[in-house]
Amino acid sequence: MFGDLFEEEYSTVSNNQYGKGKKLKTKALEPPAPREFTNLSGIRNQGGTCYLNSLLQTLHFTPEFREALFSLGPEELGLFEDKDKPDAKVRIIPLQLQRLFAQLLLLDQEAASTTDLTDSFGWTSNEEMRQHDVQELNRILFSALETSLVGTSGHDLINRLYHGTIVNQIVCKECKNVSERQEDFLDLTVAVKNVSGLEDALWNMYVEEEVFDCDNLYHCGTCDRLVKAAKEEKSKPDVNLKDLQSEEEIDHPLIILKAILLEEENNLIPVDQLGQKLLKKIGISWNKKYRKQHGPLRKFLQLHSQIFLLSSDESTVRLLKNSSLQAESDFQRNDQQIFKMLPPESPGLNNSISCPHWFDINDSKVQPIREKDIEQQFQGKESAYMLFYRKSQLQRPPEARANPRYGVPCHLLNEMDAANIELQTKRAECDSANNTFELHLHLGPQYHFFNGALHPVVSQTESVWDLTFDKRKTLGDLRQSIFQLLEFWEGDMILSVAKLVPAGLHIYQSLGGDELTLCETEIADGEDIFVWNGVEVGGVHIQTGIDCEPLLLNVLHLDTSRDGEKCCQVIESPHVFPANAEVGTVLTALAIPAGVIFINSAGCPGGEGWTAIPKEDMRKTFREQGLRNGSSILIQDSHDDNSLLTKEEKWVTSMNEIDWLHVKNLCQLESEEKQVKISATVNTMVFDIRIKAIKELKLMKELADNSCLRPIDRNGKLLCPVPDSYTLKEAELKMGSSLGLCLGKAPSSSQLFLFFAMGSDVQPGTEMEIIVEETISVRDCLKLMLKKSGLQGDAWHLRKMDWCYEAGEPLCEEDATLKELLICSGDTLLLIEGQLPPLGFLKVPIWWYQLQGPSGHWESHQDQTNCTSSWGRVWRATSSQGASGNEPAQVSLLYLGDIEISEDATLAELKSQAMTLPPFLEFGVPFPAHLRAWTVERKRPGRLLRTDRQPLREYKLGRRIEICLEPLQKGENLGPQDVLLRTQVRIPGERTYTPALDLVWNAAQGGTAGSLRQRVADFYCLPVEKIEIAKYFPEKFEWLPISSWNQQITKRKKKKKQDYLQGAPYYLKDGDTIGVKNLLIDDDDDFSTIRDDTGKEKQKQRALGRRKSQEALHEQSTYILSSAETPARPRAPETSLSIHVGSFR
Repeated sequence: MFGDLFEEEYSTVSNNQYGKGKKLKTKALEPPAPREFTNLSGIRNQGGTCYLNSLLQTLHFTPEFREALFSLGPEELGLFEDKDKPDAKVRIIPLQLQRLFAQLLLLDQEAASTTDLTDSFGWTSNEEMRQHDVQELNRILFSALETSLVGTSGHDLINRLYHGTIVNQIVCKECKNVSERQEDFLDLTVAVKNVSGLEDALWNMYVEEEVFDCDNLYHCGTCDRLVKAAKEEKSKPDVNLKDLQSEEEIDHPLIILKAILLEEENNLIPVDQLGQKLLKKIGISWNKKYRKQHGPLRKFLQLHSQIFLLSSDESTVRLLKNSSLQAESDFQRNDQQIFKMLPPESPGLNNSISCPHWFDINDSKVQPIREKDIEQQFQGKESAYMLFYRKSQLQRPPEARANPRYGVPCHLLNEMDAANIELQTKRAECDSANNTFELHLHLGPQYHFFNGALHPVVSQTESVWDLTFDKRKTLGDLRQSIFQLLEFWEGDMILSVAKLVPAGLHIYQSLGGDELTLCETEIADGEDIFVWNGVEVGGVHIQTGIDCEPLLLNVLHLDTSRDGEKCCQVIESPHVFPANAEVGTVLTALAIPAGVIFINSAGCPGGEGWTAIPKEDMRKTFREQGLRNGSSILIQDSHDDNSLLTKEEKWVTSMNEIDWLHVKNLCQLESEEKQVKISATVNTMVFDIRIKAIKELKLMKELADNSCLRPIDRNGKLLCPVPDSYTLKEAELKMGSSLGLCLGKAPSSSQLFLFFAMGSDVQPGTEMEIIVEETISVRDCLKLMLKKSGLQGDAWHLRKMDWCYEAGEPLCEEDATLKELLICSGDTLLLIEGQLPPLGFLKVPIWWYQLQGPSGHWESHQDQTNCTSSWGRVWRATSSQGASGNEPAQVSLLYLGDIEISEDATLAELKSQAMTLPPFLEFGVPFPAHLRAWTVERKRPGRLLRTDRQPLREYKLGRRIEICLEPLQKGENLGPQDVLLRTQVRIPGERTYTPALDLVWNAAQGGTAGSLRQRVADFYCLPVEKIEIAKYFPEKFEWLPISSWNQQITKRKKKKKQDYLQGAPYYLKDGDTIGVKNLLIDDDDDFSTIRDDTGKEKQKQRALGRRKSQEALHEQSTYILSSAETPARPRAPETSLSIHVGSFR
């Protein structure tokens, strides 16, 4: 189609990065794969860069573009190693393109990487993971190259290769005057809908004449009136739209005949049909076009017998598989290219491999494809999106044909040669590593048979030898190598596969067939091989195979006291039995003449399900009973009345669970035992466990009526007593838990066991305990707690400790019962000093809030901080503001005092009452309207209270509310949709910001990024396109840029959805800091400050310290107060496709 546009096919590269400072982006010990049989290289997709790969492959296979780029040397483009020097002008984009093309030509890899190239574009992962339009990329890339090549001999590369001109002509039908207008172009856009082909589409848009007549007359300047006229467009120079076949194809019958044969199945066709298809393909017969020069068709086929094979009767012809092919054409879609080209004949590659002349290049994969498959692919709604043409008259020099090194600069040739040598070395090392494995040789003379399995005589280290061996060798080679290693060995040598099981080492099967390779014997890497004589070890005959595999079982039975009597203590001991032994052998091993065996397979869910084995199944093997390593067996003497498996004096053959509880003596009474282990099931009553513990601890029987069991947590704290009437399951006690036997009765079902403490700072273990009726009132409960703690007075109230161990909401309804307020046993109540305000009133702490300047003092009252000690405490926290100097600004809250105010009072009345506090008088605020009210959240301003006339009740502040007041120069009236923002301008070159200025943004007029950008630009009197803004997240010390690009794209795609800044990921609210960057004087992409770097580093250190502390203490996560989780990283806003280029003018 396109002549010899892609006549050269070259060995190409994979995604490896070569050159100084580059690292292989592949798995360790796994070098990149070599090129496949096509000898062509793909390009790896970075996530959404298929459109970029398509364009790069097309430019790579355009020789004029590629070699023009290669002709620019380091003296014009600079050197990679100088790119970080301040005064060096290194043209990174052309250099990266040169390297990529050299890799595609010469490096023996399956696919190349564009990571370095996209880095030179200034792209981030956002651009690399997002699809874009390939035509848009083509124009942007050409523009970036033109800018990069300014001042070099290649300054006109794009204009020279891809520039064209359209001439618009209007011819007057009256005076024949011609009016012309020229337009430059790099590409032509055509509409393909409802046209039969590309030729018709080009004809309709650029050739077909448009007539001006009737109601659409043309005003001729020469005739000075409306006249009939004709308009047409011409390319300059003219584009030949006559045919898609090039003249060069027609002049090469060999190429055309091979193309026809490749489209046929089995590449076979009758000679007569070959002539007919030739006529159909080129529009002229063989005799008229080629007979004079090449003779008859059959004779031509006979003369090229290395390509064509005629049958004996010369009626059919077949294309030989080793024939070479000529390049023809290329077209591409957004994510795929299809090329027609000649296979490479590169040095060091197998040039006998032949592929069809059409290739489908889809990112990393390059596959041959038939022409009819291409036609079928583009028959439906899908069409080729972008077509590249090359003049058919362009000729390549003879030395360029089949020579991928042609035109490549010497420094890139040397770099690629060195990279290929390195690849070959790594592949050889990888091949060796992939075909060797490690075997663990266990030497028979150094083992003995003990307790049902093989064990080392001395130590595991001396008994096991590690051997690295090539798995492609035979078993006989392995045996011979072991003979050479073990010079002391005498007699036969048998190699057997062994495995380490819980009981020890067991032999499974012997290896036979010395002629088999180790791969064929299915020996795995790290296999244990036992080397022995095949019969005995240490004089003991060894049974082998999976049937007699030793099983390590846990056997439980009642302990026997010194006088031979059974006691209630259960002991557990490990025993080893062959898997094919009968279950009844357990009784023999334990010297129990008769008994009942219960099994509990370790594979049962939750480890439950004890089941008695019937007598008729006692002759079954352990494996038949489903037992395996770790399974448990319970042995019960059939003559023993003290059975662990009795419940309500009845014999049962299964139960839910059996285990133990640890009971400690906390009664402060003398006892021989401090702790006992009590066996129990999940259905055992707490009363039974308590009585059994008293007996085994040998305590007084009187404790049975005046004691209780209390769980002990892992910190040693005694929890709420457990009622005697509960089972372990109902009490939610886990097996293995520790219980304390304490004096005092457990609370009844109508009573509550409560912890209480004084103040909000409660230290573990300092809480007091009390049992009260659940119907008692809050007022009476407070009196009992005050009496028990020895406190007096009425200035106290109760608060319930919340889930994060802080004082929660107060219990305001003093006449309500604890049951009505949902107080439960085990809850902790706090005695807080201070009487609760009357019902309907709030007690509100008031704080003073004013931004500090760079010096750290109040801006309006320089000496105000000196009064801190007389007024109260000061909270200081890193604010969301930057600083104008090297010192960061601070949010400081100065405590002024408490006020008591009705919930029906307005916000203005709260401000007025706060102004009566003694410390407030020194600030000199004239009116309440000159104060701005905020709630206090996490020791910093939180929600803005904006309407002075609104009652406090409507704000839903809660009883733990605290208010901070900020002074204003004048009154303000913020609407419900107004957002108050702190804006700061970045100081160029200093990584700091000017002092914050308040900006009111009306989100009702459009809460989008474009609306905010316009408001900020108007506020600072700057063009909106010359500013960048970002929101600051003080908790993470991060800035998130706010871009309006999302809205532009949404509008172009006619979508109704808009991105509102008050939603994810910005969550813009009152008091947020907005950084502003003036691009006229500051083109730095960074918004961060030195304080942000310091803050992030401190966060990392704190996180590391917490992690080390948790690992050292081995505490469970539920008992560790971890820091608040860092929110998910906000998704960066989309940006338009662009390539960043330095200035080289």
